[in-house]
Amino acid sequence: MELKTPIYDYHMALGGKIVPFAGYLLPVQYQTGVIAEHMAVRTKAGLFDVSHMGEVIYTGKDALANLNYLLTNDFTNMVDGQVRYSPMCNDDGGVVDDLIVYKVSDEKYMVVVNASNRHKDVDWMKKHLFADVQFEDISDSVAQIALQGPLSHEILAKITDEEYIPTKYYSFIEKCIIGSSPCMISQTGYTGESGYEIYLSNEDAPKLWDLLLETGRELGLIPCGLGARDTLRLEAGMPLYGHEMDDSITPLETGLSFAVKMAKEDFIGKKAMEQKSEITRKRVGLKVTGRGIVRENEKVFVGETEIGVTTSGTHCPFLGYPVAMALLKVEYTQVGTAVEVEVRGRRITAEVVKLPFYKKP
Repeated sequence: MELKTPIYDYHMALGGKIVPFAGYLLPVQYQTGVIAEHMAVRTKAGLFDVSHMGEVIYTGKDALANLNYLLTNDFTNMVDGQVRYSPMCNDDGGVVDDLIVYKVSDEKYMVVVNASNRHKDVDWMKKHLFADVQFEDISDSVAQIALQGPLSHEILAKITDEEYIPTKYYSFIEKCIIGSSPCMISQTGYTGESGYEIYLSNEDAPKLWDLLLETGRELGLIPCGLGARDTLRLEAGMPLYGHEMDDSITPLETGLSFAVKMAKEDFIGKKAMEQKSEITRKRVGLKVTGRGIVRENEKVFVGETEIGVTTSGTHCPFLGYPVAMALLKVEYTQVGTAVEVEVRGRRITAEVVKLPFYKKP
């Protein structure tokens, strides 16, 4: 049976179209529709319930050592209040999940995992604990609300002190108050837009959701669902687990080398990635130049040569044209390369373009 987030009743009252996703019942869109929700985030602001995401805590003298071995990125030089992205790999170099790490102190870190992978991730993490570290899965007691868009700071500043609003991208403030709700605020998001993700208790989540919507209404803030979350991240060229990466795709193949620190002494998957003599496929962006929309798992061709497969695709509301991401053989990944994507037996023309498709001004 699917779970309900603490804000479920509000989604129903607001006319959200509820679907099962990652073990939860969540709104895929509201009566405004995906396009209006997408455009609100790009031009004003949108509010997302992301309470389905998972959160775990590492504490102890060897918390850092555990994370540095478990994940591909290096967390050694992080300062308190900093956030860092990282893939988590298996022994073969494939991606178990991609995560966000929050450094609270030298001996405390919070790690945010994808909802659909929570239980798999927790099992993997527990299996690889060592030395002086304590591990706790706090997912069921934490709600998360994402306020995204160019007016998100203006909205947040109406209901909390500036001292609680992080000023740098990928930073957070642990102990904040919004209205009367204790919370943690980070300047992060999954939309390609400026914005914040707010972590708080399940009990306070509905009250804060209501306060944010009421405060932001005059500035154009609207609630947004999973549909807009996906079109926004795709338009911004952000990879999604299960599409651009999975247990068989390495982070080097999907364009995440910035978060793979091969100079580290060791991490799970390092040896396998070192032994792969060269990268034979690479994630690229495709701009559709023909008529039609490309989705995931469509074969990509140059002439009669099959060169790869699409991993995500949609029509981008803000850009006004269809795009896709794909894993292609490296010799066909140069920007400007003309390709064809086979969709239901018909070839649609496209060309390789630089990622991201959209970058905020």
